[in-house]
Amino acid sequence: MSYKSDIEIAREAQKRSIQLIGEKLGIPRDDLLPYGHDKAKVSQSFINSVQDRTDGKLILVTAINPTPAGEGKTTTTVGLGDGLNRIGKNAMVCIREASLGPNFGMKGGAAGGGYAQVVPMEDMNLHFTGDFHAITSAHSLLSAMIDNHIYWGNEQDIDVRRVVWRRVVDMNDRALRQINVSLGGVANGFPREGGFDITVASEVMAILCLSLNLKDLEKRLGDMIVAYRRDRSPVYCRDIKAQGAMTVLLKDAMQPNLVQTLENNPAFVHGGPFANIAHGCNSVIATTTALKISDYVVTEAGFGADLGAEKFMNIKCRKAGLAPDCVVLVATVRAMKMNGGVAKADLGAENVEAVKAGCPNLGRHIENIKSFGVPVVVAINHFVTDTDAEVEAVKAYVASHGAEAVLSRHWELGSEGSEPLARKVVEVAEAGNANFAPLYADEMPLFQKMETIAKRIYRADEVIADKKIRDQLKAWEEQGYGNLPICMAKTQYSFTTDPGVRGAPTGHSVPVREVRLSAGAGFIVAVCGEIMTMPGLPSKPAAENIQLNDNGQIEGLF
Repeated sequence: MSYKSDIEIAREAQKRSIQLIGEKLGIPRDDLLPYGHDKAKVSQSFINSVQDRTDGKLILVTAINPTPAGEGKTTTTVGLGDGLNRIGKNAMVCIREASLGPNFGMKGGAAGGGYAQVVPMEDMNLHFTGDFHAITSAHSLLSAMIDNHIYWGNEQDIDVRRVVWRRVVDMNDRALRQINVSLGGVANGFPREGGFDITVASEVMAILCLSLNLKDLEKRLGDMIVAYRRDRSPVYCRDIKAQGAMTVLLKDAMQPNLVQTLENNPAFVHGGPFANIAHGCNSVIATTTALKISDYVVTEAGFGADLGAEKFMNIKCRKAGLAPDCVVLVATVRAMKMNGGVAKADLGAENVEAVKAGCPNLGRHIENIKSFGVPVVVAINHFVTDTDAEVEAVKAYVASHGAEAVLSRHWELGSEGSEPLARKVVEVAEAGNANFAPLYADEMPLFQKMETIAKRIYRADEVIADKKIRDQLKAWEEQGYGNLPICMAKTQYSFTTDPGVRGAPTGHSVPVREVRLSAGAGFIVAVCGEIMTMPGLPSKPAAENIQLNDNGQIEGLF
């Protein structure tokens, strides 16, 4: 049996005007700022007007560690949103925007799949409403103003060897990881080392996604540390006087983007920090607004639960005062087999023993989510090659861990296929058994916070950090940053820092190579192992197959 591609399905979508989607949420037409007919930004005045309403239920969708077999976290998020609407709940989906770098690299599009998609998917995976370009521009403005400040006399006495503000571009470009700037003589400034990160790793992106409003945004931007003086004291963005102009550039980008699913249900797609090198969640303003205007909000956190869900709980929920009512953990039979040692080429053949052998990765994530005091439902994202015996093996394993697994066929059937999952999520969420608490207290010392994550989430024996890193953490504590949460920058493919180690390993170490203070965003980044803040393209980038066909339609992106 042949199946239509994601893009073929998306092109056949019977989209409604974005004003009609807004009406379902009670958003007046004047409070929608349209970008064409099928997407719009929601005005800040409307957002302000609903703050006194009671919150709906918050559902987090996360997953096992990603494998080449595929898990379908975004697809499940969208499918569950449609399923909840199907059973009579007023539900919204909240997901991140896609980064151009991964789209043209390995990942491809990020708008769901099959009959569980958000549209317009081509726009969402390309320039969309320009949010990422605005973030890149605001970041670049600060970069230019720092070097300009040094050039015109360096009033702040910046040590040019200690400029910590890197540049960004929304593309995977390994050649820019480490560069020299200001070459070419006196007219171009003082030569120094610099480098580029990808835009989604920018602190500006993290700040936009954690800010409550424009005032909060401007304050956080001003609090960013951009360099250090010769006496080692920090130089803030506000010392360069860049935060006001940066806020102007980000004014529209702060407003959530409203789009729709294939079944014409509302979705906010806003913000997009990476989950392995940043906190991996959509914006606080989108999530909190959605909770005020819908009964159920289904949101996702990037990559596996060891990264995305941990940061959602310990960073986003802590900062925004959120508490999930239920967590949906996505797994596939194919991924279980791959964790059980089966090669990708052999995943189509039934292998119940390999499924059982691969389940400990799933079990580890179940235990971790429960440690936050939140109930978990496992969603088995159905593939057509799955056999009944393999599905039952996963269900039995999950039951042995005190949870329930539900087979969901949203990719193939849309909301009809996700209805059983939706009903189970409602049952769990409305039972009111969630008792959410972050993993560590604000007052815990910074290094101990890293150890808590490494030992309780990754099941590591120790965190390895040299004296320089430990001294830096102590200095930040003395400067008043000791209450900040930790953002672990680690490979998404494993509980360890080695991407080749699958399953549920124990007895390993977590080496911290570098720590970065994101004073504006309000967290400390711990760079573990060989993680890169500027990805590279693979040997055969997806961009090689992306083109326009004779009808002017995009081919190869999905």
